Amino acid sequence: MTYKIEKTDAEWKALLKAKDAEALAFDVTRHEATERAHSGRLADNKASGVYTCICCDKPLFSSSTKYESGTGWPSYFQPLAPDAVGTKVDGLLWMKRTEVHCADCGAHLGHVFEDGPAPTGLRYCMNSASLHFVPE
Repeated sequence: MTYKIEKTDAEWKALLKAKDAEALAFDVTRHEATERAHSGRLADNKASGVYTCICCDKPLFSSSTKYESGTGWPSYFQPLAPDAVGTKVDGLLWMKRTEVHCADCGAHLGHVFEDGPAPTGLRYCMNSASLHFVPE
């Protein structure tokens, strides 16, 4: 799949290092790794603002859609805009899941599940390492 923003692994690593991203950010965003539950720096963030892609700064989620899901990962009931994220079926583990990625650069963000709150019924379960928080 091609995206508006494409870079080599070396370029992504350098960019993430320059942004002082978490050590796991490259593996999460470029190789679909997952951080441990309750280990991400943004899981308990309650401040108002916008969560952007750590790789390309695309606005992805508003703090107004963040909620406590009890999973240990930042969870949102909808993206900031319909074109903020893309999805694809991920069958890597024992079950089929829907992977969520940044629509502009393809960074792996996490997964979306159909067990979230109203009004959408969705739970966008994201890795903190894939996000940057911009306070209001």
